[in-house]
Amino acid sequence: MEKPQVKFYYKNVTEEVLGKEHGITKEQFKELEKKTTPLIHQLNTERKAGKVKYRDLPYQTDTVAQVKKIVAQIKGCENFVVLGIGGSALGNIALQTALNPYMYNLDEKQRKGSPRLFVLDNVDPVQMKSFFDWLGDKLDKTIINVISKSGRTAETASQFMTVCELIENKLGKDKLKDHVVATTDLKAGTLRKITDQFGFRNLEVPDGVGGRFSVLSAVGLLSAAVCGIDIDELLAGAADMDKKVSITDFYKNPAAVNAAINWHYYNRGKKISVMMPYSYSLKDLSDWYRQLWAESLGKTKDISGNDIFVGPTPVKALGATDQHSQVQLYREGPNDKLFTFLSVEQFSDDVIIGKSPDIAPELAVLSGHKMSKLINAEKTGTEYAFIASKRPSLTVAFDNVCAYTIGQFIYLFEATTSIAGMLFNINTYDQPAVELGKDATLALMGSKDYAQLAEKIKPFKEMDSNFII
Repeated sequence: MEKPQVKFYYKNVTEEVLGKEHGITKEQFKELEKKTTPLIHQLNTERKAGKVKYRDLPYQTDTVAQVKKIVAQIKGCENFVVLGIGGSALGNIALQTALNPYMYNLDEKQRKGSPRLFVLDNVDPVQMKSFFDWLGDKLDKTIINVISKSGRTAETASQFMTVCELIENKLGKDKLKDHVVATTDLKAGTLRKITDQFGFRNLEVPDGVGGRFSVLSAVGLLSAAVCGIDIDELLAGAADMDKKVSITDFYKNPAAVNAAINWHYYNRGKKISVMMPYSYSLKDLSDWYRQLWAESLGKTKDISGNDIFVGPTPVKALGATDQHSQVQLYREGPNDKLFTFLSVEQFSDDVIIGKSPDIAPELAVLSGHKMSKLINAEKTGTEYAFIASKRPSLTVAFDNVCAYTIGQFIYLFEATTSIAGMLFNINTYDQPAVELGKDATLALMGSKDYAQLAEKIKPFKEMDSNFII
């Protein structure tokens, strides 16, 4: 039986649809082909040389076996709590939203024996207090998965220390090893040291794979498998897309065409990239994509060290919700955006719209139709409205939403990001601008390692009363 597919559609960026001012001409596509094709070869070569580690994740049989072993060991837990932030959280959330029911945490029947999932990706005190109060008498049926390569990420470390103290106080220190799974560096770092001392079950954060590219590693696979998601299918879908994005024919490589179109529009004043899923299950893929796009492509310098201050700004919208909050701007505001719709051909379930009241015959046009027909009509209607306003758009169309197609999507956009970074001539895989904010946080928390930085921050700690209205 043929597997469901993710399809990339780009006609609505062409001159044929949008006209010459905002559409891409055939001549421009030829130039994009000429510029991008060598980069496909280059990326394939770098991958074979082991320089693009995320490209190997679909084939990690040892990691999958380790994940399944831990899932079997913790079977019967009622709550699975992920402690992580950024790349250690967004992918986990995206997989859960995409591949488990909307009411998963609240409906035991929908969970089918799997635990509730909570991903704590922030340190808001009110949120944390509410959750820890709820968790307090459920710790004996709870597993904590702490995810951090170094173990020194302030947000994750603070959550972890708090949860460990709860477990010690409620269950005893000797029970920590039964309730914690650490996903961390294999050899070094603070969390590795703690893991080895306490004997935690553990999985590896792979070397050479940045957090935003790590969802198909143990970072994302454990919570997915614990919650009943078929990780074999997830990785099989990614492997399928790996073949497609390795094709050196530009027009047959969806990642190359996607990256080239984004690069083209960025250099023509459309510096904002909006992802708009027409499916609730796909909505958190937009959050995952925002980190991938922003952290990979927002750079001060190019490969040669020249100042370039480059980076498309990723924005998320949700169809049909944001037709009523953002589309006015998108159609009549500045024409500075490229839109990527996510659509679903066959939804996993459906609802028949109820009958209209006798006093409102004008609503009869909706009655009796499937809700899936309505949301897809909303997508096509918005797409047409954008075309009328000369706004370029792409569509990533899912045959259906399943582990296989989600794996395809993730891998497609990871490869797209790599090629886009090469087109911008930047280092796609570093994130130097993130560090100062992290260091400043530790300075403000009293770290002696950052005492000098703390002095520099002092003038900004308090609001200047001269500027308060």
